[in-house]
Amino acid sequence: MNTSGEPPARYDLAGKTALVTGGASGIGLATAIMLARSGCRVAINHLAEDARGPEQVEALRGRGLDALSAPGSVADAAECAAMVARAAADLGRLDYLVANAGTPGTRKSIAPQELDRLTEELWREVIEVNLLGVFRCIKAAALFGLSETEERMLNEVPHRGTAMPPTDPLIYRFYEMVMVNGPAWKALIEEEFGDGIMSAIDFDFTFERVAHEKGDRVQIVMSGKFLPYKYYGNEQGMPPYGFKEA
Repeated sequence: MNTSGEPPARYDLAGKTALVTGGASGIGLATAIMLARSGCRVAINHLAEDARGPEQVEALRGRGLDALSAPGSVADAAECAAMVARAAADLGRLDYLVANAGTPGTRKSIAPQELDRLTEELWREVIEVNLLGVFRCIKAAALFGLSETEERMLNEVPHRGTAMPPTDPLIYRFYEMVMVNGPAWKALIEEEFGDGIMSAIDFDFTFERVAHEKGDRVQIVMSGKFLPYKYYGNEQGMPPYGFKEA
């Protein structure tokens, strides 16, 4: 069996439309892909200067999915309202809103002893995007007929998978393998590729039944695109990208 990155759940959303804020990467992009694969016409919101938005829209269209670009910042009240209105007009109507856009305010972690770096400007940006951005999107989307239940469901904090640790015996074995062997797997991958992660979206999974003298075995092959970390600045000798030097 080859899942070829297909989502674990499929829905019949043919004829439906959706706007996904912060849809150019991460959970937002994964949500947009799932909706589009289920037949939904999807508007991907992104910052106007973020080239990833149009790139992801073209990538989805290249796979035969119905997607369009919806540039605009949810941190600005007028721009957010205009973005939602344009997206609804381009889509023809608005059935679903996924208010996913968010920002950490900084690309560098702030240790407790460095709280002076947590400025009012940084905190204001976080509130404008992560809190007020959700309110603005919901307020604008309400003009297009979303029910309170739909708004509430689509603005819950997203999560993936089952509760940890899993209680199903088979799923628990996968959990146990990662807990026991994960650090060694991580070291081997980083030794070969450098610092980064393996994609769980651009991802293939295959398994087959293999005969063995002690009993049939489950043979599993996982293949995910390697995504190197991108570093901002060159502090403490850290390279600008996570690739392993030749």
